[in-house]
Amino acid sequence: MLHRLPLLVMALWVLSALFGGLATDGANQVQLTQILQSPGVDGLLGFDDLGRPVLERLLAGARTSLMVSFGVVSLSLIIGVTIGLMAAYQGGWLDLLLVRVIDIFMAFPGILLAIALAGVMGPGLDNLIIALSVVGWVGYARLVRGQVLSLKQRDHITAAIALGSSPSYILTHHLLPLLAAPLIVETTFGIAGMVIAEAGLSFLGLGVQPPQASWGSMIRDGASYMLVAPHMVLAPGMAMVLVVLSLNLLGDRLRDRLDIRLTTVQKRW
Repeated sequence: MLHRLPLLVMALWVLSALFGGLATDGANQVQLTQILQSPGVDGLLGFDDLGRPVLERLLAGARTSLMVSFGVVSLSLIIGVTIGLMAAYQGGWLDLLLVRVIDIFMAFPGILLAIALAGVMGPGLDNLIIALSVVGWVGYARLVRGQVLSLKQRDHITAAIALGSSPSYILTHHLLPLLAAPLIVETTFGIAGMVIAEAGLSFLGLGVQPPQASWGSMIRDGASYMLVAPHMVLAPGMAMVLVVLSLNLLGDRLRDRLDIRLTTVQKRW
């Protein structure tokens, strides 16, 4: 049962995000008589400093984190895979140039660069996705480049070149299928990282803006009321911990299952 818990958490996250859009109106409804009310019959997770229901805002925040994380990872994956394939397969001056660009991005802490970009472009959901994507593609590019440099020396790639296959055909039909396993694992960890990054930027006020809900902004709003209303911080904090932990556990399982060498050793035992 415990091994299915990460999948259950992921399913709840996705369902909460899907139904979070339906709870937007209720999440922004101010009830002055319920300000800082503890969890109870009226509100399962209590109310915040403006009398808004924490449960509805938690669902709306799940939608925000899902949109940002999947949007950033998708955009970063497309950019990183394209650049990594071009750099490794073409080689020469193009590889040298793209490697230098990757090194420049790697020289700066990713979250600090994202904060700087978000501060320049201004707060908002679209700018948040762009800022995180600008720094998120580097890991995928390095992974793809390293894999292609080793894969393009294999016999079936040499045979495809000898048969006159075009570079685009070799990339899409011979190299990309072999890159699927490591990319899936990296994507899983990338989504977990983007959940934390989105919450961090929203906590600093550089993410989604009120009245939109975000787990990071909910923690920021509740930090001033920790002693009188700890549920304002505990609810989004625990939700974020469970989602990130489940994603990391799923990533570890995928890595173990997709690792042919480890699978072979386990079968022998």
